[in-house]
Order: sequence, then C-alpha cells, then structure tokens
Amino acid sequence: MIDPHIQGLLQAMAESGFALPDPITPSSLRATLDNPISGPPVEIAKQVDISITAEKRSIGGRLYHPAPGQVLPVVLFFHGGGWVHGTLDMFNRLCATLSSHANCAVLSVDYRLAPEHPFPSAWEDAAASLHWVKTNHDELGIDPRRIALAGDSAGGNLAAATAQLAIGDQSVVHQLLFYPALDGRCNSSSFNAEHVGFLSSEQMRWYWEQYAPGELREDARVSPSLSTDLSGLAPATIIVAGNDPLHDEGVAYARSLEQMGVEVALYDYPGAIHGFASLLGLVPLADEAVEKAAQALQTAFK
Repeated sequence: MIDPHIQGLLQAMAESGFALPDPITPSSLRATLDNPISGPPVEIAKQVDISITAEKRSIGGRLYHPAPGQVLPVVLFFHGGGWVHGTLDMFNRLCATLSSHANCAVLSVDYRLAPEHPFPSAWEDAAASLHWVKTNHDELGIDPRRIALAGDSAGGNLAAATAQLAIGDQSVVHQLLFYPALDGRCNSSSFNAEHVGFLSSEQMRWYWEQYAPGELREDARVSPSLSTDLSGLAPATIIVAGNDPLHDEGVAYARSLEQMGVEVALYDYPGAIHGFASLLGLVPLADEAVEKAAQALQTAFK
C-alpha cells in the first residue's frame, strides 16, 4: 500500500524520466540522486556553511539557527545516501524545518563518503563532529549540555552508532532516526521484499558493500543493532516507512531499546517509502512525520 500523494509524486517523477540507474555505480547514483527534491522553501534566520576540524582533516558542515544571539540546544544531523552519496543541499529543507519547528540549532555534517572512504571514515567523522560541537559551542550559539543526534537512512546509522559511543555522556539527550540502516546482515523480511520508491533491496546491499564489506558488518559501530548492551542509551525517536527494505530493522531496534530500558517512540507509516521525510511540503504524510520529529526534539530539550 502506497500513500496516494506519494504514489502521485512517484508517477510524475517517472513520467519526467526519473529512474534509478542501471548499473549502479557511485558516479551514476550521485548524478541521479544528489539533486534536491524541489519543494517550498523553508525560511530560517541563519544558515551558514562552516568547517569542522578533526585532527588533520576538515569536515564540511552547515549550521542552521532560528534565533541568532540566543543560546539554543543543537541537533547534529547526518544525511542519507547509503554512505556513498548525499549532500548538505539535499537535506537543506529538512534541517531548516527541524531547526525552525523545534526552536534549536541544527548542524548538518558532510562526512566522508565510500567507496573512496569506507568504514571507519564516516563513523570517525560523526564522532569527531560531536566532540567539535562541544568544544566550539560559544561561537556556534549552542548549549553543549543539550545535544541530539539525528540522521536519515545511512545517516541514521551514524547517529545510532554515535549515540552508542556516547553512552554515559549526559549532554546527548536524544537520538532521532529516520528509517535508519542498522543491520548489515540484510536478512529481515522487509529486506527480502521489493519496494517502489528511492531504495531497492539490491541497491541497499550494494551500499553496504561499498561502506563495510564482509565481516566488518559484524562490528556494532557498523551495525548498531548488533550491540549487546544498549542500557544507558539516550532516548530515541524512530520513524520508519512500510514500503522500505529497512522497515523491519528499525522496528526491531526500537523493541531492543525498550527491552533494555531505553525510552523510545516508534512512528510507523505503512503508506510511506524510504526517504519520505524529504517530501515535506509536498506530501502530508511527510509533514506529519517531520512535525512528530520536531515535537520529540522540543520535549527532549526541555
């Protein structure tokens, strides 16, 4: 079952010539999918590109701040794209909306991409960005005691893995995961079904091979759902889509968190597809999910 608004949008895109590339290569995916979906602009008081320094490298970033001059909590956001593609521009509207609606700053991180930079590069950049935010909070106008980790798809993987790294860190107060990639074994029921939209099971398996081939996926930093101890983890909001290879692993992770005493809210949208939050302003279901996410952040920061 597909939400009729999403179905209409997919049909219009297909009629305009959009299709996933065949064969799948890094360059073909970047050319096809690294173009932001056109939608209503989102107003934000401050939006500026910055540089996150980590050891001997520099990581790109974009800061959104709805009230310059005020010190606000911050969301550290990791974009989607299978660790292979994805840009700050692609998630511009989503980040600006979260910033505006949750009344918080958002720092979107342009981490290194595979296959040029496989694991642990993206994970290292995510961890380094958390450290950098804390040490540079004054110039950013953020409260280092109220940090949320958020991500979309592969970015949800990085947010979840960074949250596990930060267990015991009282400054990390929430994790917000949009249809996260959490289990490199790729063996769930939803993974073994085919789905319409922006992500196929074959495509997701290919992403995993680029980022963390073979036995690397048994590492909990790569597959956060394989962690054996999640107690003490920051509370979570997990948003999943029914027509998505990653649906079942998101649901399973929410249940695992609950069993280990972690506060978690799961929002399951049966009619949605992978990546649907980026359709905000175009699809009512996306607007609803993003508003739920913003409300969760507001609550966490209070």
